[in-house]
Amino acid sequence: MKTADFDYQLPKKFIAQKPASPRDSSKLLVYSCATKKVLHKKFSDLPELLQPGDVLVLNESKVIPARLETREGREVFLAKEVKSKVWECLVRGGKYFQVGSIFEIAKNFTGEVLEILENGERVIRFHSKNFTRDLQKFGATPLPPYIYSAAKKVPQYQTVYAKNSGSVAAPTAGLHFTPRVFKKLKQRGIQIEKITLHVGLGTFAPVKVSEVQKHKMHSEFFTLSGKVAEKLNFYKKEGRRIIAVGSTSCRVLESCADARGKLHAKSGETDIFIFPGCKLKFIDGMLTNFHLPKSTLIMLVAAFIGRKKILELYEIAKKKEYRFFSFGDAMLLI
Repeated sequence: MKTADFDYQLPKKFIAQKPASPRDSSKLLVYSCATKKVLHKKFSDLPELLQPGDVLVLNESKVIPARLETREGREVFLAKEVKSKVWECLVRGGKYFQVGSIFEIAKNFTGEVLEILENGERVIRFHSKNFTRDLQKFGATPLPPYIYSAAKKVPQYQTVYAKNSGSVAAPTAGLHFTPRVFKKLKQRGIQIEKITLHVGLGTFAPVKVSEVQKHKMHSEFFTLSGKVAEKLNFYKKEGRRIIAVGSTSCRVLESCADARGKLHAKSGETDIFIFPGCKLKFIDGMLTNFHLPKSTLIMLVAAFIGRKKILELYEIAKKKEYRFFSFGDAMLLI
């Protein structure tokens, strides 16, 4: 399978530069796997589009202000936590970040380069009496490079239910939810369950190999609690539909499902790469955004409904002027 098989043309006008306001006013393309029909709705219609008893699984990871600037104006981007105060980082101005070098971000807040990895990333130990506080004070929320006009929209690059800090990018399928939508979901009898996956490079790193199967995902930390695993297994046994909100929720569920489709509580790292040909063992539906060409994200969605179908739906979305990527519109596949 070729990476080029997941390419498509997307003029810049389709790339959302700011979120819909209110969040739940974004468009929602609905595709029924059973009837093959396509509907065009608003995200606020989601509760009526689901069946009582359906289960939505959300990723409650919270985006941290992962972009730091040194006193000299060079950038350090936190990519993945190794242990307390030690992170794998991307840097700009690599020659200034050699092993043993120390740089200052603010008074009593410095970084020390411990190691240079094969891919050029640096392992950096941060020296700070209160790293969390200093990160909040001096860090900035990283926005995707294709967003140019959203500097004042940073608070909206966070789900309303974000809880567990650790992501360097938002689980974007969840950005559309509002308290109003959650209220309607509850009234409709839709069950909400939450997992955690800290979004890192594994989600957004470009596929640089020509053959899909040769791509290697970065690992990301996740947690599926015993309580949630037990409830989801019970719902599945009852015949309820399990709908993953976003690729991150899907990856956690599929990482924790055994060959028989039963979930097991886990906490650790996953580098699961889901693409067409991979059998999805647990989910029955997906709520997702519109993803970059040739990305692991579009490959994951294609694993659920097929490569040709996802590309066909993207063309329909363009004709209907849907907005793409992080601040863009959503798609429900059931």
